[in-house]
Amino acid sequence: MLRLMFPGAGGSARRLMAVALGALVVAAFPSRAAVEAVHSGKNPPPRLAVDDAPLSREVKAATSYAAVVKRVAPNVVNIYSTTTVREPAYQHPFLNDPVFRHFFGGEVAGGSRTHKEQGLGSGVIVSPEGYILTANHVVEGADSVKVALASGEAKLEARVVGTDPVTDLALLKVELKKPIPALPIADSDKLEVGDLVLALGNPFAVGQTVTMGIVSGLGRGGLGISGYEDFIQTDAAINPGNSGGALVDAQGRLIGINTAILSRSGGYQGVGFAVPSNVARFVMERLIKEGRVIRGYLGINPQTLTPELAGLFGLPEDAAGVLVAEVGDKTPAQKAGVMEGDVITEINGRKLVDHRSFQLLIAQTAPGTRMNLRLLRPEEGHKPKEHAISVTLVTAREEGAAAEERHPAKGNDAAAPGHDGLDGVEVADLDARARRRLEIPGRIRGALVVNVDQDSNAGEAGLRPTDVILEIDRHPVATAEEAVRLSEKSTADQVLLRVWNSTGEGGGRTRFVIVDNLKRK
Repeated sequence: MLRLMFPGAGGSARRLMAVALGALVVAAFPSRAAVEAVHSGKNPPPRLAVDDAPLSREVKAATSYAAVVKRVAPNVVNIYSTTTVREPAYQHPFLNDPVFRHFFGGEVAGGSRTHKEQGLGSGVIVSPEGYILTANHVVEGADSVKVALASGEAKLEARVVGTDPVTDLALLKVELKKPIPALPIADSDKLEVGDLVLALGNPFAVGQTVTMGIVSGLGRGGLGISGYEDFIQTDAAINPGNSGGALVDAQGRLIGINTAILSRSGGYQGVGFAVPSNVARFVMERLIKEGRVIRGYLGINPQTLTPELAGLFGLPEDAAGVLVAEVGDKTPAQKAGVMEGDVITEINGRKLVDHRSFQLLIAQTAPGTRMNLRLLRPEEGHKPKEHAISVTLVTAREEGAAAEERHPAKGNDAAAPGHDGLDGVEVADLDARARRRLEIPGRIRGALVVNVDQDSNAGEAGLRPTDVILEIDRHPVATAEEAVRLSEKSTADQVLLRVWNSTGEGGGRTRFVIVDNLKRK
């Protein structure tokens, strides 16, 4: 029995409570007179305005995307992957003791155990033959892949035609019982920021879902998601399970494959990314034709030309192009005469904006293609000269300790008054031990950075331990002493470094770094 307890209440309080509860009961149930008044017509029921007709064609066209969703929805599928995961079984700490193992033999080893992991994602049927585009991470390493159509039919076994991890794309194929109309693929290069988009997929396994947003940004990269990043950014909600689903425009044309979100919570926070349809189409065609993606290779390490770099290279601040940070040995670029410090402004008449657009253009060009480069070559004390160079691409390769004596530049009285850009940086010669430990190739010559004060100008500019300084103000660096000497000589407001680090793709990355050369107060 439910009892209402009022601390400290006596008999009179209980009587008051009973009266109050009685009043509540009377208020909750209308009197017979009130009921008879309604039935007699004295208090008629309210007159409601009911309009149960469907929206007019004009209003529907202006406010609803139902027609677009109906066309697209049959092409968006759910993908179920099963992966066998092998992990070490529990092993008693005694098994790490070689004496224990010697006496009891190898049979005591803990061995390993396996279990099945289920994955969920989305995909897009792009042809009546049953080809499905999805994200590579949805099916990567899977033992089996099944596809569930939006129509609710039984799951279909899917064959993985091929994968391309560097763009996070995969191509599947299923045998359809009846053809599904191909989903039109739009030209993603014609997208503009502000265009309306719809994202379709199966988030959190709740069933097919549609979310709406706009294109928030184009050409997004540097996210560490894949090797070739040129993402469409959208605020259309993308959640776990949406990966591999369709991003379509207001006409229901495919413009991207949803692939990732940027989130601090693990869930949607308004920033999602999709692989552009032009990239997806290129990958799909190569996988169908050749079973893998064969990319062109030029052999340079490109860097976006910023206004600051342009100024140091004697170019106008509004100059656009790609700065050549490194030219690979025996590469097509080297053979054609491209040099480090060149600025490539055009390829086959197409102007370059940044290093990502350059990388995608080269990667999507077949090996053996001859390309015409237009570049500017800075010359000390002279206006940069324009050069035209032809180069033939080759097939891209599959990608996928400090010396004891340190040379601090810190607090050196010989430095130019008021200038100390490399204050807080310690460098050492590259010896055999350092090369082995950091996997530094023999072709790299310079001074190894062993310590950087993060509050210094160099630290704020991005110089880090394990970087190798190759040049200072366009002058080659061979030893640590030479690096110190060149840094002391610099009297400009900024120091231009060319550095190499082993953490880049393909065995290392070279970049230019600008360091303020004024003493910090």
